[in-house]
Amino acid sequence: MNAHPLLSARGIRKTFGQFVALNNIDFDLPAGEKHALIGPNGAGKSTFIACIAGQLPGVEGTVLFKGDDITKATPVDLARQGIGRTFQISRAFLDMSVLENMTSAFVIANGAWASLRRSVLAEATDRGQTMLETVGLQHRAGTRVADLSLGDRKRLEFGMALANDPDLLLLDEPTAGMSIKERHHLMDLVASRIDETGKTLLFVEHDIDVVLKIATRVTVMVRGAILADGTPTEIAANEEVQAVYLGGHH
Repeated sequence: MNAHPLLSARGIRKTFGQFVALNNIDFDLPAGEKHALIGPNGAGKSTFIACIAGQLPGVEGTVLFKGDDITKATPVDLARQGIGRTFQISRAFLDMSVLENMTSAFVIANGAWASLRRSVLAEATDRGQTMLETVGLQHRAGTRVADLSLGDRKRLEFGMALANDPDLLLLDEPTAGMSIKERHHLMDLVASRIDETGKTLLFVEHDIDVVLKIATRVTVMVRGAILADGTPTEIAANEEVQAVYLGGHH
C-alpha cells in the first residue's frame, strides 16, 4: 500500500437512528487503482460512497483526500478538489438533448454557470461534442435523454462525471438495470478511460464477472464492516467471501 494514498478513511461510522450502516471503516485507496466495493444488499457500500462524496450529515471519523481533511466538505467543494461521481438513478435532464446535458456539465465544471457568454457556451459545446465521441454517443447528440436506452444514459452520465477531469471517480452501481452486454461495454469504457488518464476509480458493483474483469483490487463489505480486501484473484478464492457473498460459485 502506498505511504500516502490518494484517499484515506479512518473510523468511518454512520448511523440512521438505531441502525448502524457503517461501523468504524478504515480504508485506503492508492492513486491509479480501480477499486471495487462489493457485498450483499444493505452492506453499506453506497452509504460509504455517499460519505466520501459529502452527501450525508453526521458522519463520524476522518476522510483525507490528497492529504487534506474532506470529512465535512460539501459535494461542490469535493468537485473542485477533484472528486467526481455518478449515481444509481439517472440524474441527467431528461427533456434536454444529449449534447445539451454534456455542454451543461462542462459549463458547471468550469465555474461558468452564471455566465452564458457566447464564447463560454461555444467552448463548452465543443468540449461536450468531444466527450460524446469519447463515450460513443456522438451519433445521439441531438436525442432527448428521455429517449435514450438505459445503457446510453449511463454512458452519458459517465461522460458528464468526467467533465471536471476528476482525479477520483466514484461510481455507485453504474450498471444497475443494464443487460449483461451493456454492463461489460460500459465498464470496459470506464476502465479504458481510467487507464488512459491515470486517474483513480472506486465503484460499487453487483456483477461479480464485471468486478473480476475490471478491478485491480476488491473490498468486500458485510453488515457495515469490511470482511475482506485483496486482488480479484484473492477475493474469488476466499472461502469466507464465497460463503457470505459469492455462494461458492467462483
